[in-house]
Amino acid sequence: MTDIVPIRRALLSVSDKTGLADLGKALAARGVELVSTGGTAKALRDAGLEVKDISDLTNFPEMMDGRVKTLHPKVHGGLLAVRDNPEHAKAMADHAIGAIDLVVVNLYPFEATVAKGADRDEIIENIDIGGPSMVRSAAKNHAFVAIVTDPKDYAGLLTELETTEGGTTLSFRKLLAARAYAQTAAYDSMISQWFAFADQGLEFPEMLSVNGRLATTLRYGENPHQKAALYTPVGPFTKGLAQGEQVQGKELSYNNYNDADAAFELAAEFKGQDPAVVIVKHANPCGVAQGSSLLEAWQGALACDDVSAFGGIVAVNTTLDGPTAEAICQIFTEVVVAPDADEEARAFFAKKKNLRLLLTGGLPDPRRPGLTVKPITGGLLVQGRDAGAIGLDDLKVVTKRAPTEQELKDCLFAWTVARHVKSNAIVYAKDGVTAGIGAGQMNRRDSSRIAAMKAAEAAEKFGWAQARTVGSAVASDAFFPFADGLLAAAEAGATAVIQPGGSIRDEEVIAAADEAGLAMVFTGMRHFKH
Repeated sequence: MTDIVPIRRALLSVSDKTGLADLGKALAARGVELVSTGGTAKALRDAGLEVKDISDLTNFPEMMDGRVKTLHPKVHGGLLAVRDNPEHAKAMADHAIGAIDLVVVNLYPFEATVAKGADRDEIIENIDIGGPSMVRSAAKNHAFVAIVTDPKDYAGLLTELETTEGGTTLSFRKLLAARAYAQTAAYDSMISQWFAFADQGLEFPEMLSVNGRLATTLRYGENPHQKAALYTPVGPFTKGLAQGEQVQGKELSYNNYNDADAAFELAAEFKGQDPAVVIVKHANPCGVAQGSSLLEAWQGALACDDVSAFGGIVAVNTTLDGPTAEAICQIFTEVVVAPDADEEARAFFAKKKNLRLLLTGGLPDPRRPGLTVKPITGGLLVQGRDAGAIGLDDLKVVTKRAPTEQELKDCLFAWTVARHVKSNAIVYAKDGVTAGIGAGQMNRRDSSRIAAMKAAEAAEKFGWAQARTVGSAVASDAFFPFADGLLAAAEAGATAVIQPGGSIRDEEVIAAADEAGLAMVFTGMRHFKH
């Protein structure tokens, strides 16, 4: 392989004209011959540059609405020829094929076309053919050809030309080739996903492409000896935490992102509703509340488990105000996530320089479709997002006593929280506030007891007459396989139960509920979260 290859001829064909004129002028100033197509050639000429049309190079006209213009031996021969191979050199001479030393290509805007809601014909027309072919040819022959696919790389290219007095080094061409193949892989992945999911309506296509663009590297992973990074999807996607603006604070870590996303997803459940506050620790909610104000919601959420809230993550469903920010600042908090924050809130947080404030600009649709992917040894587990939802009309009363209107509200609130708690999940709630949360236990009875214990500790600490579990509703993310978990909830003072049902011992559990005077409803839907 040759190290430094002089740039004598460049082929430019871009959809994104950002920086094109300046690049063309810099190349022309070094005596580089510019060859181009259609709109790119026009843009270069409008900048006062001399350009050779691709049709003059190939001696073949562009045709079929531009679909056929660069797919020609005089283009791909000039890209693929191994310059120090005698047979390749003879073929170039015999067929008057000139070498192309630099290709600057970015592809038809397929992603943007889909995102704007174009019809099928327009989407298909924005599948680039000639562009990826040139990119792949140039990248394969990076021993002699430099390929640039992103305007962000123009500055690096010009620096390289300056450093080498008009050429490119092998190490630089290798870097560009790697980026080019990543670009075409992502492009083809977007197209394959559109065909599979949008066009064909498949749930699980035969080949699943998963791709992302590096957003940032992180300090470390879950532990200091693990490396980590944040990637964002390539193609249409729901904007969320990864696109948020970090207003202040230290760099977000892997655990920060993981926990903040758990809080953010739960806060999104209350989109457009009364002010809500979610406090998360180690990806599990430890306090959730709604109130007439955000400050009232914060106070309710914190009181659920203020021990676990220390060093936690806070997410809210509306613009963060000054009084709430001031209250949050009274305890150590790692990250606060909100759609927005007013100036007073920002001023309070500014006094806590290490606290990360992340503003997302909005909340995602909690019922949006999508896939979740989890690596396992030798494969990937893929499933649809848990977008299932139930309402009042979906509830089936199974006990002698029907729940009151308030108990039903508390049941649905507890159920909303429980779907975001790691299994086995038990959530007590009363008046729009979590009273106790039991998460991630190996049996449901222990989750019930842990949640009740936390509620009792809170009552003792704050001097309440009784724990908030008294008169509460309790939600279980899956059915009670035995009556013991339900009886533990009754002992804690719960008066209403919401659970999926479906156990072979349902009748036994219902009888226990009746004996305890509980009202119980079945949802028919489970929400395991592992």
